[in-house]
Amino acid sequence: MKQRKEKYMAYTIREVVSYLEQIAPPAYQESYDNAQLITGNPQAVVQGILCTLDATEEVVQEAIALGCNMIVAHHPIVFKGLKSFTGRNYVERTIILAIKHDIAIYAIHTNLDHVAHGVNKKICDLLGLEKTKILAPKKGILSKLVTFVPKNATEQVLQALFAAGAGEIGEYSSCSFLLDGTGTFTPSQKANPHIGSPGKPHEEPETRIEVLLPSHVERQVLSALKLAHPYEEVAYYMQSLENEHQEVGAGMVGELAVPMSGEAFLVHLKQSMDLKVVKHTKLLAKEVSKVVVCGGAGIFLLSQAKKSGAQFFITSDVKYHEFFDAENQIVICDIGHYESEIYTKELLADILSQKFTNIALYLTKVVTNPITYI
Repeated sequence: MKQRKEKYMAYTIREVVSYLEQIAPPAYQESYDNAQLITGNPQAVVQGILCTLDATEEVVQEAIALGCNMIVAHHPIVFKGLKSFTGRNYVERTIILAIKHDIAIYAIHTNLDHVAHGVNKKICDLLGLEKTKILAPKKGILSKLVTFVPKNATEQVLQALFAAGAGEIGEYSSCSFLLDGTGTFTPSQKANPHIGSPGKPHEEPETRIEVLLPSHVERQVLSALKLAHPYEEVAYYMQSLENEHQEVGAGMVGELAVPMSGEAFLVHLKQSMDLKVVKHTKLLAKEVSKVVVCGGAGIFLLSQAKKSGAQFFITSDVKYHEFFDAENQIVICDIGHYESEIYTKELLADILSQKFTNIALYLTKVVTNPITYI
């Protein structure tokens, strides 16, 4: 994929990273992950972007040849700290080569896996699955803000909170709970109150506002609250929630428009994802209507996949003894790690093209799969 440049507008690496992190916030990545800008100067102007599953030496060479100074990869080339750069392994050699040629490498990994419009949605789209939803929603990534506002300032505060990222629940925006009441306070002699007088008790009709927000935007929401609120001292409290975030989590489940036999679905799977081989457990004596997918290593989701009522579970990196756990309740399909996520490079290019219409975008032609089949 390459885009013809239109009227030139320069974008920095920082701006590209900022956009990608709005799509898939780093706060949604797993603790072991390293989704971030790994190499490169954030202030550098982007000359071109190469989208890839893996950032390897050969991919960096490809970026150099194409005139790209940024690589957006799904898998981080660095997962843990490097203590030396001597070129003794492929990770060190890749980083050295990227730095020598001023190539920025940005990884967007499990955070892109976990969003509803991410890696698993791409797989569902390839398979033609409908009515898709997150299989295992994440907990502990939502917060609730409660604040108290004079009635005549309620709308301006609400709009500021919504603009900062609060009040979105699934397909609904501008969500809040409002309750009228009376606020009481006595300003000190040193206060500069918006309402009332120093030293005198005051009662004011107020609105209690409650909104939900992703925990990672707490700081910006509180900043917006304090800027929009008319009071000198803003009363609020923030509470962490254990609620599941229905738009963020692992795996995805969807339905086929027309049910088919297990044999027919296997053919459909191989054709849709251009697979050479599929390892799978025994087929069930029932039609396939619901399917669970998880790009990469997803066998940890087997219990949820069974509970979903799906007939097939498509993932990768399944160990021999883990296949036994299907127990004729679901068909486990291991299609290969590379094969399950290779179309992520197309997803990345699609995401970037929606914002950066004048940056040259390329899909890598390098096959980074370390596994071959005969």
